Amino acid sequence: MPMLNLSHKKLDVYQYSLNLVKLVYSITNSFPKEEQYLLTVQLRRAVISVCSNIAEGAARASKIEKKRFYEVARSSIVEIDTQMGIAILLNYTNKEKITELESQVQSIFRMLSKMTDNLNLPTGH
Repeated sequence: MPMLNLSHKKLDVYQYSLNLVKLVYSITNSFPKEEQYLLTVQLRRAVISVCSNIAEGAARASKIEKKRFYEVARSSIVEIDTQMGIAILLNYTNKEKITELESQVQSIFRMLSKMTDNLNLPTGH
């Protein structure tokens, strides 16, 4: 299967986001079957959105567009954090089972925040 050798694949934040995909899929595999089309799908879509928006942002030429995609990726991280909180509330998982996921979410959020801050345009433009 041919894959493009694109620059986003070298970004640490992208590599972390791929690991987050594996973690989310692994954790949601143990969710109750009745959540298969609800919380499980929401979490999986959000985590895929993180990777996809990082890749798409990296491919954009303008700083404004890059920043917009990185902000969408960061918003998806917030969505994952919220949904995992709901999963804990509903006893689908617990804090001990999501320690690595929590660490990844925090790291990715920080990285994306720094990336968007670095793309801020000078004032007056």
